[in-house]
Amino acid sequence: MSRIIHLDGASLTIEDVVQIARHGAKVELDAACRAEIVRVRDYIAREWLKEGAPPVYGFNTGVGKLKDFAIAQADNDRFQLNIVLSHCAGIGEPAPQDVVRAMLAIRINAFCQGVSGLRIEVVDRLVEMLNRGVHPVVPVQGSVGASGDLAPLAHVVSVLIGHEAAEAWFEGERMSAQQALAKAAISPVSFALEAKDCLALINGNSLCAAMAALNVHDAERQARQADVAAALSLEAIRGEQAAFDPRIHVARRQPGQIDVAENIRRLIAGSERTTEAARKVRLADDLLHPTYSARVQDQYSFRCLPQVHGSCRDNLAYARRVITNELNAATDNPLVFWNPDGRLEFLSGGNFHCEPIAFAMDIVAMSLAEIGNISERRLFALCDSTLSYGLPPNLAGNPPGLNSGYAVISCSAAAIASENKGLCFPASVDTIPTKSNQEDHVSMATWACRKTRQVIDNLPKIVGIELMLAARAIYVTESQLGGFALGKGTAAVYRALREAIPFRTEDSYMPGQTGPAIRIATEGVALDVAERDLGALH
Repeated sequence: MSRIIHLDGASLTIEDVVQIARHGAKVELDAACRAEIVRVRDYIAREWLKEGAPPVYGFNTGVGKLKDFAIAQADNDRFQLNIVLSHCAGIGEPAPQDVVRAMLAIRINAFCQGVSGLRIEVVDRLVEMLNRGVHPVVPVQGSVGASGDLAPLAHVVSVLIGHEAAEAWFEGERMSAQQALAKAAISPVSFALEAKDCLALINGNSLCAAMAALNVHDAERQARQADVAAALSLEAIRGEQAAFDPRIHVARRQPGQIDVAENIRRLIAGSERTTEAARKVRLADDLLHPTYSARVQDQYSFRCLPQVHGSCRDNLAYARRVITNELNAATDNPLVFWNPDGRLEFLSGGNFHCEPIAFAMDIVAMSLAEIGNISERRLFALCDSTLSYGLPPNLAGNPPGLNSGYAVISCSAAAIASENKGLCFPASVDTIPTKSNQEDHVSMATWACRKTRQVIDNLPKIVGIELMLAARAIYVTESQLGGFALGKGTAAVYRALREAIPFRTEDSYMPGQTGPAIRIATEGVALDVAERDLGALH
């Protein structure tokens, strides 16, 4: 039975959005919110839907640069339709259906505050579309994140009204909006908008907020999984544990750093491989250390991983707070509020400006790129005998030279890390004035969300390669170090990797190894395996 998420305009969480977007959860309106939407609209119908009413932006005036042109009440229904037709200006590939479902839920939740002034029939129709699986085809390009996501939301509205040219997904098929609505038993198929309905629907940040919420959720999982990969790499080089002593991190007072250090301690708890006894075993390729001497400390990509991963975690915590606020925000314009004397007042403002989302997503992109950067440095070290304390060159099988090992897949990780760096140019500083300078400063938040998604999709490729190489390093040293147990968490992850990746002593077709490794990282299997044994990581 599908879970039902209660929408009240105040308590929607990122986890709720994920349930709606990806797991089929349905939504219902809070009864008090429904009553307020009706009360506000009843007042508007009595006092404002008449000739001679004072000008209110988008209600009885044109929109954008045409705000000074009056709209007669007799023309308002046509005006609503014209806004939809002219604003369906999105281009490019369709947004994924999970994003569209999230988008619908966030838009509905915004209306629950009762300050948008649209009809309850419009809100109910959006709820029906979401709950019955009618997912508008929404081109993902075309929003500058200033008057919200005008073009993407207009494509949603084109489906809501059943326009003959609009398209939607229903039960896995792309079809006309009218077909989708009919198959979902949503009637009438053609639906007319009235004054304020259209502007309330399209003048908001719901595409940005939807992408951002899913991005934050996925980024947090990938950040935790990067801790898992780092712990396995630490086992591979028989790293020092002192760098993760809680006293060091409490002295720094950074919460993300403290959490990451604890994660590493939990993952390697019980490890014998990261002890002095294991480090005393000299591997054949350790040319720098012919005799044993205490390690003292490891290179920064291992020793400083709590500081680096932790800083990124703190950034993700900031993004979570900002995006959670946006999920429960009223972002259209104008908004309507009750005066103390019991009358409604229309106020024009700029809640549709997506600057908070743009900054949050730029920061998430930079944070994940940095996690990828340090992961690439660790996996690079695993292939270099001078950095790994004697692991075979390129982790190759014997004889080296005849076997090339893993140098080129290490290069692939470097290429992806570099690609992520290029995606870190902040969209939030790249404003372009639009609409005859009416929108003279824009956020570019939609692009910030889209490029952050590219970084999110790239990161498991790097982390997957690190997991693979760390497992390979442990595999090729089993004859000398197999008697030293791995930690509780790292042992479970190593077993999962060994079951999935067909290591051989000689070179083998690389996609047969990288495919499973990257799938494990992309699907979060390494994280799930670790948390199954240890409980949830921070």
